[in-house]
Amino acid sequence: MVDEVHPMLLETLLTRRSVPALLLGEPGPSPAQVDAALEAAARAPDHGALRPWRFVLIREALARARLSELFVRRMLERDPHTPPHKLDKARNMPLTAPLVIALAAHVQREHKIPELEQLLATGAAVMNLLNAFHAQGFGAIWLTGGNGYDPEIAAQLGFGAGDRSLGFLYVGTVQGALRDGPRRPEPADMAREWRG
Repeated sequence: MVDEVHPMLLETLLTRRSVPALLLGEPGPSPAQVDAALEAAARAPDHGALRPWRFVLIREALARARLSELFVRRMLERDPHTPPHKLDKARNMPLTAPLVIALAAHVQREHKIPELEQLLATGAAVMNLLNAFHAQGFGAIWLTGGNGYDPEIAAQLGFGAGDRSLGFLYVGTVQGALRDGPRRPEPADMAREWRG
């Protein structure tokens, strides 16, 4: 029944892949396309309806240039011996991708919904963003690492004390051919049946 009713949806899910941030360029998604992706994010499973996901959109060239400078400054503050090639890569990612989305989870630590479930809900919302941008013809990648978890960068972006920074989503039009990605596991490699 699924093959008959939603073949295009399934094909979209089966063809999504992460695109290196430096291969993402103009044009970026329109405001309406971004809104559609955000609406998809809001449909993530969310025990307790806490809506823990927090997104900061960084679209304007000047804002992305400031983020680029912030990345490099914080990398050097964390490690003054950071190799120049790593600094250059971090500097260029927000400059090439026309849309950068900072990601965080607003974790309510004393809530009856466990922190883990709040983080999982945020991860599901981000996955919906990735799928929605792919369905609209854009490439994207979710990157974490030192800058993605840096509390100073999170504070500069306006995240609060209860927000856990979870990295950045880079979105844009794929520039050029992509190399083959890693082989995806077969269903039998990921799942097994339990019969009691």
